[in-house]
Amino acid sequence: MSYQVLARKWRPRNFAEMVGQEHVLKALINALDHNRLHHAFLFTGTRGVGKTSIARILAKSLNCERGVSSHPCGECGACTEIDAGRFLDLIEVDAASRTKVDDTRELLDNVQYAPTRGRYKVYLIDEVHMLSNHSFNALLKTLEEPPPHVKFLLATTDPQKLPVTVLSRCLQFNLKRLPVVLIQGHLRRILEAEGITQEAAAAALIAHAADGSMRDALSLLDQAIAFGGGVLHERDVRVMLGSIEQTHVRLLLEAVADKDGKAVLAAMARLDEQAPDYELVLDDVAACLQRVAIAQAVPEVLEGNEDADTIKILAARLTPEDVQLCYQIALLGKRDLALAPSPRGGFQMTLLRMLHFSPKTGDGERLAVTAPASRPDSAPPVAAPRIAIAGQDTAAAPAAGNRWVEPDWMGLVESLELRGAAQQLALNCVYRRREGNTLYLELVAAHEHMATEQLLKRMEESLSRYFGETLKVRIQPVNGNLQTPAKLDELRQAERLRAAQEAMATDPNVRALCETFGTQINPALVKPAD
Repeated sequence: MSYQVLARKWRPRNFAEMVGQEHVLKALINALDHNRLHHAFLFTGTRGVGKTSIARILAKSLNCERGVSSHPCGECGACTEIDAGRFLDLIEVDAASRTKVDDTRELLDNVQYAPTRGRYKVYLIDEVHMLSNHSFNALLKTLEEPPPHVKFLLATTDPQKLPVTVLSRCLQFNLKRLPVVLIQGHLRRILEAEGITQEAAAAALIAHAADGSMRDALSLLDQAIAFGGGVLHERDVRVMLGSIEQTHVRLLLEAVADKDGKAVLAAMARLDEQAPDYELVLDDVAACLQRVAIAQAVPEVLEGNEDADTIKILAARLTPEDVQLCYQIALLGKRDLALAPSPRGGFQMTLLRMLHFSPKTGDGERLAVTAPASRPDSAPPVAAPRIAIAGQDTAAAPAAGNRWVEPDWMGLVESLELRGAAQQLALNCVYRRREGNTLYLELVAAHEHMATEQLLKRMEESLSRYFGETLKVRIQPVNGNLQTPAKLDELRQAERLRAAQEAMATDPNVRALCETFGTQINPALVKPAD
């Protein structure tokens, strides 16, 4: 007997065997069990997610000799013939090869005739968006008022190309990309049933490479089994897919975290031995950084994952700001890879950007290029250049060890190593007093939710570094208005806006233009000059 590919051998024969798509299956099962059947169904979604498989199961459910139900027997003549692709009353059409209006008319000429064997005559039209406009017009009338013995099952990967007149006459079901976990679990069950030796990491690699498509996953699995000589090894799958071992990604990111240029180049040299696709390597780097960011935000999410220990180590060695910056650099590096003199050179420059760029202290929107760790003695020290958003101050934060004085709180906050939510919390506070090593601040009660334990800790660490001593912060919520730095800044901005609007209204040139053209100034469009 000739070999049958896994995608065909393991195609689901009933709704219970489907993997995923519960939101679609629930609707169809209820419709079948309660005899509330529409005459036209449209299944949309990317390749390999189960559109035609669900359509064929639905055709079996409609024509099973034991009656219409969501559980076709799979044994009667209608069920076995549909599985074999030779049931006369299931007319499968590939719209991509029959786009002409004459083809559609020829197809619809037989709609009026009763089914030959089954209960319903089912038209399964795949890639229906490929039909021409004339073909859609020919189909439209029949689709709107078909004979009671006809059902239309339409499938497409591009529903936007369908006329709204067709969409409005169908029940539309959008099939989702399948999660990696579902694909991986299904592949393992198939390998066990087939008696094939497997490594769990190998199935995981294939599940990721399938990009949500079960058919792609089964095709890759077939290829991997052939590549490995009937055995599924992680190393063989990586070679087949052109991916690299995660050890290389870890070494690269550890070197970046240590700001160690030599280690980065050494890790690249080991990576070069595998002749990798550098675009895929950048994908792996970005994916690893994404998992690191998740581990920093919600550590328990990664519990039980195979690479949890590695991710936790990187999460401890990289700051959240560095992770976000390196992630963006990886994405931009992938985009620019085709413009580089060579893929390897473009990848190397991407890593060097990760190595030398870091978030600037005191402002999360700016970046600073760090100076090299060492220079020849003859070279004079050079201040680290900075990249800043236009119009913003680029002064560096003061060094630690400043002598304590009763602070101007707004000026102090601007000098601290605070960013993001921690800086916003500080700007919405008012300094009241210091007792021992504790600073007492007040916060408007409406903003009490901002004073989380994590943000308080960041404020304490920043103040301690700035003054060179251990300081604690206590925040007291109060009712009423406080003259916080944020409030004062808001008032200043409002005053600047009022002054700009007044200057615009009194400008003689503007007034002359308004009088000449009969227009007036829209105050909402007036902004203060930077």
